[in-house]
Order: sequence, then C-alpha cells, then structure tokens
Amino acid sequence: MTFREGHRRLAEELMSLYEKAEAFKIADLVFEKITGSGKKEFVLISDSGIPETHLQTLEKYKSELLQHRPVQYVLNEAWFHGRKFFVDERVLIPRPETDELAEWVMQEVNNRQRATVNAESEIRNLQILDIGTGSGCIPVSIKKRFAQLSVTGIDVCSEALYVAAENAATHETDIELMLIDFLNKEEWNKLGIFDIVVSNPPYVPQKEKSSMAPNVLNYEPHKALFVPDNDALLFYEAIAQFGKEHLSAGGSIFAEIHETLANNVDRLFRSHGYTFTEIRKDMQGKERMIKVRKEAQ
Repeated sequence: MTFREGHRRLAEELMSLYEKAEAFKIADLVFEKITGSGKKEFVLISDSGIPETHLQTLEKYKSELLQHRPVQYVLNEAWFHGRKFFVDERVLIPRPETDELAEWVMQEVNNRQRATVNAESEIRNLQILDIGTGSGCIPVSIKKRFAQLSVTGIDVCSEALYVAAENAATHETDIELMLIDFLNKEEWNKLGIFDIVVSNPPYVPQKEKSSMAPNVLNYEPHKALFVPDNDALLFYEAIAQFGKEHLSAGGSIFAEIHETLANNVDRLFRSHGYTFTEIRKDMQGKERMIKVRKEAQ
C-alpha cells in the first residue's frame, strides 16, 4: 500500500465519524506525524510503499481514532500560536478561540509598550497570570513573544502542571507554575499583584453534556470544561473578586466565555466595579472573549 492509498483509506474510514473535510484534515495530521513530512514533502513520497513499521503505527492510530479519541491526544501534539504543544488527557486541547484570546493579551502588552517612554522597563516589570493554565499554551506563547515578562500559570490539577512544565521546557521558556485551587480564596495569599490576568476557565453548563461530541465528552477532562447549571459563572465571580485584591490599578482581565453568556459575564464584572468592558467575537462570529479593566487610581 502506498502512502497516497493509506491516506485516502484512513480519511474514508474516518468519514463515518467526521465530515469529509475534517476526516481528511485528521489524515493529513496522522501522515505528517508518521512520515515527518509536510504536505509539500508528502507529495514526493506519496507513491512509495508504506514501510511495515509505519503500517503498524498507522493501524494503532487508526484504531484509537475510530474510538473517537481526538487526533491531538492520539499524536500527543496540538498546534497553538504557531507552535506544537504536547497534550494528553490530563489537559484540554487548545482551541482556535483560545489562540485568539492569547493574541489579544499580546496586543495589550504591545499597546502598553508603545504608550510609555520607558518601554523596556515597563514591559520587564509587567506581571501576567494565567488561571487554569492546563497545557501551558497561553503563558508559554506569551513568554515566547515577550521574553522579559514575568508570567505565571496556575492550575488545580498537578498532572496538568506536569504537562505545562514539559511544554515550557520544550519551548525554553522560564515561566512560574503553581498548584493553586483558585476557588479557594485562602490560596490567593500565595499569589502577588498582577497587571494582566488571563483565563480560559470552565464555563460549559452540565446540561450541555448531552449535546457534546464523543471525542470531547469521553476524553477531555471534565473538571476543565463543566460548571454547575445553577452556578455557571462561578469562575468569573472568583476572577472578579480576585482582581479587586490582586490586579494592579489600571490592570486588565482577559477571559474566554460561553457564547450564550457574554452579557451575563459583562454584567457580573460591571457589578464588581470594572468600568471598562469589551466583548470580542471569534473567527466564527461568536461572542467568546471579554476584556475588563480595573479603574486606575
């Protein structure tokens, strides 16, 4: 069997689970992993026979994929902000909207840099906190863009922090990682004052489980996804309260939000005295991100 035939057969089998375009995209990722070749290089070897060792790997991947296991977990890698990150079932798979959120934070850093005379000094002193860091994709990406920043990632799951530490080491970034139960206010004493807080917190109501795809529901960590139906904003409430004590004057909070709860989150932050709020839509036109700013004193 040639590489071309193997690619086509895998995509065809995956079409029993995914739309055609998604099935072929997954097949692309699998064969890129197996061959170590990009699309252009793959064309050059597409009519060559697949070596036995590659066939064994292909069968293993296919078996897992046909059980709805996400391709990112099968291959142990996900792209985020132009870089590959190690992922497995201990952490959420990074999504495009989270990438957009991270880029928004970086735009904020750039804006601060342009607005001050002593730009280097200003940026060097900025403190950034990522709440619920998971794979560490947000703090690592920020640190890669702005090496002089102080960036901290916290998570309630020690296993997630192991993944984040591996990604930080792979990408040679010096970030601080801390085991913190953010909903336990007593643990906030372990944290300092931050100029920017960013978070992709759990925000999916439990009632939406029945409508979720098996590749998400059966594999991704529920603790990082779901919140009680009767308290869907509990993490935003905690972030708003945290900001009163641990966000510098004029500091900003950036958070990913549920597309149906944008106005609720906006009202929550305003009720806590955050005077400036901005909601942004993702590339799909859904309201998925919010920025709020603490009043400068």
